[in-house]
Amino acid sequence: MEPVEDIVIVGAGLAGLATALGLHRRGVKSLVLESSPAMRSSGFALGMWTNAWRALDALGVGGKACGVIIIVRCHFSRIETKGCSRQNVLVGCDGIYSVVAKYLGLKDPDFSGRLSARGFADYPTNHGVKPEHLLITGGGFRAGMLPTSERSMYWFFTWRPSKKDKIDQNTTKMREFIIEKLTTSKAPNEIIEVIKKSEMNKVLSSHLRYRSPFSLLNGSITKRNICVIGDALHPMTPDLGQGGCMALEDGVILARYLSDAVYTGNIEKGMEKFAKDRRWRCAEVVTRAYVVGFIQQSSNCFVSFLREKVLAKIMAKALLKTPDYDCGKLRNL
Repeated sequence: MEPVEDIVIVGAGLAGLATALGLHRRGVKSLVLESSPAMRSSGFALGMWTNAWRALDALGVGGKACGVIIIVRCHFSRIETKGCSRQNVLVGCDGIYSVVAKYLGLKDPDFSGRLSARGFADYPTNHGVKPEHLLITGGGFRAGMLPTSERSMYWFFTWRPSKKDKIDQNTTKMREFIIEKLTTSKAPNEIIEVIKKSEMNKVLSSHLRYRSPFSLLNGSITKRNICVIGDALHPMTPDLGQGGCMALEDGVILARYLSDAVYTGNIEKGMEKFAKDRRWRCAEVVTRAYVVGFIQQSSNCFVSFLREKVLAKIMAKALLKTPDYDCGKLRNL
């Protein structure tokens, strides 16, 4: 007889859907809750590094790289403690300001002191740009662009604002500020033209936050039958492009431990194994992303000298080492 477990996954993002699919492939049912009252069509590009493709392969969709239809089955607003006790398992995938993480006692993510702007530029015809990633660092900012199709370009810009700086609240001033910074630093004209072409009302501006590595190593990321994954567990700065990739890793690894635990009847043990598996990996990647971003963006003369003369190769190795991770397979039960 197939065991029946009430596994509730809060959040239908990458981590939540990856977990649900992984459990499904191992014959375990789950219920995914999403706060949005309707399917969302907006979003930004997801950088897919090697570790993310390995996770998708483990889920059986790596070769398809197809979209997933989300069926909204419940409107989620908050979780009461006594409500959690009704579920055999609760998986919090509810983002950077996770309610589940707060219940577990994790501290709120820290502000990195940096802001980011991300956007797209659409072209009526082929833009003719090679499929290469342009990255500009130093001078107090970090910027880049990457073609996402023959007719669209993704760009980003991160900076450390002054106390009087309010440009993140005004898209027109933000565009002027970004273009001025890039022009002054003699950045390639291509990225300036891309930003000029973007519709600024569709640009996403946000404060870059991260969870302290000490909180990841010492905090409660699981408690009996409850855990957090994805941005609810390890929010990080985007400097390695690993936020979504790590969420997919989480989903595969949790699905493996949790499905094993369902069949053996020891959920708490499965949660403990998951926490032990992910603590150091999450702390390492969050730290590496923060350090790389700090060094690449710094305008300090000494840091700039080290970046150009000493640290360039070290950071390049970090960019390549981080995604060289295999979350493993999901064997059939």
